[in-house]
Amino acid sequence: MPKIPLTNLDSVLTPIHQAKGLPNDHYISDTVFEEEKIAVLFNNWSAIGFGKDIPKEGDAKPINFVDMPLLMVRGSNGEINVFQNTCRHRGMILVEEPTNIVGTIRCPYHRWSYSLNGDLRATPMVGGTGIHTHEAINHDELGLFKIRSAVWQDIVFVNISNNAQEFRDSASKTIERWKEFEKPLHHGGDSSSFTLNLNTNWKLAVENYCESYHLPSIHPKLNTTSSIKDHYHIEEPGHFSGQGSHVYNQMKSESGDVFPDFEGLDKKWDTTSEYIALYPNVLLGVHRDHFFSIIIHPISSEKSIEHVSIYYAKKPKEMTHLKNLIDTNAHFWKEVFLEDVGVIEGMQRGRKGLMFDGGKFSPVMDSATHCFHRWVAELVKNYRSEKKY
Repeated sequence: MPKIPLTNLDSVLTPIHQAKGLPNDHYISDTVFEEEKIAVLFNNWSAIGFGKDIPKEGDAKPINFVDMPLLMVRGSNGEINVFQNTCRHRGMILVEEPTNIVGTIRCPYHRWSYSLNGDLRATPMVGGTGIHTHEAINHDELGLFKIRSAVWQDIVFVNISNNAQEFRDSASKTIERWKEFEKPLHHGGDSSSFTLNLNTNWKLAVENYCESYHLPSIHPKLNTTSSIKDHYHIEEPGHFSGQGSHVYNQMKSESGDVFPDFEGLDKKWDTTSEYIALYPNVLLGVHRDHFFSIIIHPISSEKSIEHVSIYYAKKPKEMTHLKNLIDTNAHFWKEVFLEDVGVIEGMQRGRKGLMFDGGKFSPVMDSATHCFHRWVAELVKNYRSEKKY
């Protein structure tokens, strides 16, 4: 195992008026990236994809999550399973591209086959030509490796290390805060999903999303409709942090139409919107009439991909008169998120500065971001203690 730079995290774990941010190696070191892969991503409930991407029975989508080959599959009961995307015979990748599997997941190498539930079904010629069984091959013991998974708000989460609390316990504070939105969500269609490729460490995307401090300088158009003075901090240490706004103006079509509201909402949502980072890698936004999720896929210490999906209270076919408005809303959010790319990539380049010491937090404006730094630092420090290095 490569030697991990033992970064000093004590200054991150102090109160915000004294604290520094995470050291540079947590953004530019490949070995620290590998350490955080386990301590932060695999040991917790990380998001890997959306249920809308595998809508029908047999739909399967391979996902490379921080070099871990995974396979999301929609089973015959409609539930989503996640497996390690490797055959139990010789470790061959089972599925290379999104597809619909008619009943059987078949390895392209030696044709070992599995059910949609991961059970081993067939082992052709495993006992010799024309002999498909062998006493050494126990089908009951050789099903696909199943990854612990959960689905919430159409987001597919996994706990790869299998050592976290149950998902609904782990995410209970988020679920409770937004319980009014836990109802059927309907994806807006093709324009309502897009990806952004980032030349930055994944954590910088989270840190930027948590705070509204950058609103006037980076999002001047957004700041005119929901200004920085209208925003408030949201912090639940160990779980999530972010921001909210007391001003939300519904987008309108040229004829004055708006998206239908989610039913049963408290009146506070008439004018309120909230944006939180659900640790480790999900960015969420809720409004009275639409909901968006951003899943951040860490690729390397200095590259990430954001997968964005936008949802509504009704199916697109139930609001065909709002098709242009759906497209306009997607374009609006894509513009906003693109405005952030320059700053998070700029911070990434800045982490190459040898004298940068993690930076100084504003106790007033940066507390939600420090909340995330502290969570990461605690996990890494605990992981190092367990590994005794």
